[in-house]
Amino acid sequence: MIELEGLPELVDPVLIAAFEGWNDAGEASSGVLAHLEAEWKATPLVELDPEDYYDFQMTRPIVEMGDGLTRSITWPTTRLLLARPPGAERDVVLLRGIEPNMRWRSFCAEIVGLCQDLGVEFAILLGALLNDSPHTRPVPIVGSVSDPGMARSLNLEPTKYEGPTGIVGVLQHTLGHAGLRTVSLWASVPHYVAQPPNPKATLALLRRIEDVLDIPVPYGDLAEEARAWEHGVDELASQDSEVADYVRELEERKDAAELPEASGDAIAAEFERYLRRRDRGTDR
Repeated sequence: MIELEGLPELVDPVLIAAFEGWNDAGEASSGVLAHLEAEWKATPLVELDPEDYYDFQMTRPIVEMGDGLTRSITWPTTRLLLARPPGAERDVVLLRGIEPNMRWRSFCAEIVGLCQDLGVEFAILLGALLNDSPHTRPVPIVGSVSDPGMARSLNLEPTKYEGPTGIVGVLQHTLGHAGLRTVSLWASVPHYVAQPPNPKATLALLRRIEDVLDIPVPYGDLAEEARAWEHGVDELASQDSEVADYVRELEERKDAAELPEASGDAIAAEFERYLRRRDRGTDR
């Protein structure tokens, strides 16, 4: 187990975690961590020993060359970083990793120990899955929480999935048993345009993080990138009549299922988000 020494005292820290791999369709969830790391200028805290959790024939290290010489090797691992968002009254610990190949229970126990050392009592875990949602509609976000009251306050659609799980599901279960409050947020990525990146899904996850934490989350250029992404998919779909027909079918199905929700809680939540960002001067 890693021992943390010489750390500054953290203020009501929250963990935000995402993993590359099976849990990360379109790299939407890992894209959130990359975005927040850059926008909040996060600084490294610690990284786990990759020898314990990764099969390097399955998840290979990356070599960088220069002038014919090996300059560096980057090993696949999981890293924790510290962010202090401007205008926020709490610190954020970013956990950015690759789904481990082995020893998941030991891996999750180590994460729990680090959270306890850092004083983390609340964790947000992110994922993205392939679904039959049309790219032209708002990205559906489903999830699960350790506190039923939290689901109601967040207007969060509970996931109904049962079946094989990834490290996000196992880590949420382990954190909950250790006494941490948790929420997992999953973006639905259209299966017919699964290649990364998917800035629209990344932006949707960022907006829900903002709802959960009630702190300003910088969007940067993601809104513009999401519009460009959607326009690009529109162009591709228009070139194939079968794809275009399929997208229209998905749109009709989606609209028919969600028409009653087009008013009320969904609109109120979006309006409240707009007011918060306007008051903070971050309406981007």
